[in-house]
Amino acid sequence: MKEKPEAGKKATFMVQVQYRENASWQGQITWVEANQTRNFRSALELIKLMDSAAGSDRLPEQREQARD
Repeated sequence: MKEKPEAGKKATFMVQVQYRENASWQGQITWVEANQTRNFRSALELIKLMDSAAGSDRLPEQREQARD
């Protein structure tokens, strides 16, 4: 059985670029370890999602919900 890695240790993503418009990418990213999929509207947003996931075991929306 595959163990879930510690936060900040490993993150695997599947990226599907669906469109290239306005000099940027739009598509979906799946965080494999957490089995979560999110849409992105730009390459910057894609990188921010990856950075957030790689540094945590939750995506930004989940961290905000946990604070409430």
